[in-house]
Order: sequence, then C-alpha cells, then structure tokens
Amino acid sequence: MRIRFQLSVMMFLQFFIWGAWYVTLGTYLMQHGFSAVQTSSAYSTVAWGALVAPLFVGMVADRFFQAQKVLGCLHLAGAGLLVIASRVLAPSTLFWVLLAYALAYAPTLALVNTVAFGHMKDPTEEFPRVRVLGTVGWIVAGWVVGLLEWEATATPMRVAAGASALLGVYAFTLPVTPPRAAGQKVSLAAALGLDALALMKDRSFAVLVSSSLLISIPLSFYYNFTNAFLNELSIENAAGKMAFGQMSEVAFMLLLPLCLRHLGIKWVMLVGMLAWAARYVLFALGGQAVPPLMTALYLGILLHGVCYDFFFVSGQIYVDRKAPKALQASAQGFITLVTYGVGMLIGAKISGLVVDAHARTDAGGRITHDWTLWYLPALAAVVVAVLFGLAFKAEPRSAHSSKVPSPSI
Repeated sequence: MRIRFQLSVMMFLQFFIWGAWYVTLGTYLMQHGFSAVQTSSAYSTVAWGALVAPLFVGMVADRFFQAQKVLGCLHLAGAGLLVIASRVLAPSTLFWVLLAYALAYAPTLALVNTVAFGHMKDPTEEFPRVRVLGTVGWIVAGWVVGLLEWEATATPMRVAAGASALLGVYAFTLPVTPPRAAGQKVSLAAALGLDALALMKDRSFAVLVSSSLLISIPLSFYYNFTNAFLNELSIENAAGKMAFGQMSEVAFMLLLPLCLRHLGIKWVMLVGMLAWAARYVLFALGGQAVPPLMTALYLGILLHGVCYDFFFVSGQIYVDRKAPKALQASAQGFITLVTYGVGMLIGAKISGLVVDAHARTDAGGRITHDWTLWYLPALAAVVVAVLFGLAFKAEPRSAHSSKVPSPSI
C-alpha cells in the first residue's frame, strides 16, 4: 500500500503538470498578440518531444540509469524551463524554450510507467488503479486554473513549474528502479519502433496506422484551440469545463470492453472517428449561437471519452493483438510516433493556418475568429472515417481483448 500510494502521487503530479499549462497555453498566447500559426508552433514542441523521447528512453535512460533518478533530474530541469517560458513573449524564443521543455518532459511519460511497472506484481490489475490518478491530476489542474481565472496569464506555467520541482525532488524518494535494458544492444530502429514497419505488409494494420496519422491532424484543432475558442466566447471557467472531457474518458473506458465484444473493433473505431466530426459540428453550432449554445458546447467536450477511447485506445488494443510478442513494444512505440509525433506536427501546422485564415477584427479592434472553421476538421474526420471503413478488414469479434489500458488525457 505504501508503494501504491507513492506511485499514485507520482502519477497525479505527472499529469497535473501537463494539464496545468497545456490546455490554456493557446488562450494566453493569442490574447498576448500571437497569431494562430505562432500558437500552433508553440504547441508543436510537444510533438517534437514525442519524436525524440523514444530515442532518449530506449537508448540512454533504459540502459544506464535508475529510472526514478532520471525522472527526478528531468522534472527539475523542466521546472526551470517552465519558469523561463512564463517570462518570454517573443514567438521564436518561446518556441525554443518550450522545445527544450518538451524534450525534458516527454521522456518522463515513459519513465513514470517504467517506475510503476517495476514495482507491481500484477500490472494488469494494479496499473489502472494507479494510472487513473494521472487523469485526476489533469482534471484538478483544469479546475484550479479555471476557477482562479488564470487562463489568459502566465501563472499556469509557473504553477506547473512548481509542481515539476516538487515531483523532481519527490522522484528521488521513489523505490529504486534499475535500468531495464542494462547491457543489451539497442538499435536506433528499435528505439523508434521502426522494427514494426514489417507489420505494414498487413493491409488492415497499414490502414490503422494511416488512419491514426490522418485523424491526428484534425485532433490538433481541439488540443490547440478549444480553450481559446471558449474564452473568446466568454465562457466562464473554460479550463474547468474542458476537464469534463477527462471525466468522460474514464466513464467510456469502462464501457469499451462491452462495446468491443458487441460491436467489434472496426465499428468501435469508426464511432470514435465520427465522434471527432460530431464534436466539431457541435462546437461550430454552439459558437455561432448568440448567446453561445452551452448544451452543444458541453456535448462536444463530453465526447472526448468517445473520441479518445474508441479510436486511440482501441487502436492500441488492436496493435497489441496483431503484433507478434517480440514486436509488441516496437509496434506500440511506432503507433505513438505516428500519431503524437508526425500526425500532431502536421496538424499543428494546418490548424494554425486555418485559424489564422478565419481571423477578423471586431468594432473595438479586438482580433476574434469565425469559428465556423470547426466544420473543416469535422469534414476531415468524416473523410478519414469513410476511408477507414472501406479499407479496414474486420476480424471476428471473439478475437477482441477485453483488457484495456487506463485513461490517458
């Protein structure tokens, strides 16, 4: 119980840090003169971090150092970088500071899992109970930032910096977790998950990977601009309201095994992709109404559980089942690289250009946006869903695993 408590606190702080600054960054930057392209560029640093993290973890951290010590050092470095970022408003300078921070933070997402798994007798049963505290941390961060009306300020980054410093020190008190791959040879291809490229010969696997990359492009619109969108509509406590999305994620995670058994993985994933389209349509309809149609906005936020769990988590389950045991880790790393790395990078660029193209100046000289732009990522999600539905070959429902990972964000 003591170790479980330690690991739970670790997970809470890990995702509190991310949730504190990431959700509201767009609002802060755009209300301080950043264009949508410059804002997306700042967000793209997270995708760059996702691309580089496997190299650091697979070729350095997992081979030479105790995981909890690397975790502590990275979070202490991240705390300092977030403080610097909170004081910078030059777009090019902020990009490089946030990139340095992303390179420090991204590896910690794998390291907290390494520490947790290293001290569990039955990870299938124990890990979800610990990992769910990460989702709770993200939700608490959103409510704190929203209720204290910090969304358009640099304070969230400073709060995240404080939490990062706390976790940096706390990490050194965690149970000793030796390097998993000490003495083993690790190739560049294996670290990036490229060994799994051999699985692309299978049509359905290739379709899944391609669809995951393409759906990550409209996904960037949500992560980068939803908070700015809600604040532009003068929605009170926007960050707190967005945290309902993480709450729904927990609920739909519990429903996922049942849906997989009765619908099959193809239809579950199709529902997930179409949920992205429905969410954006609801945002467009809710944002056009005067005053904003809150029911539509709430429904769009609450669809997060369907959007994430039914496509991305189901995809992880499919990859785990499809890949041979020797390639399972590489396959999961590869799908993460494709979605949160390549897909989100492309999405950051496109979403910034689209949002800037819909900018306008109101009578008071304030820059606002025509939020009917949400129809564009909705259309993109529908196109991806249609292509997936036509090309993906369904498998017998009996082959579907009922074991699901714990909620992410």
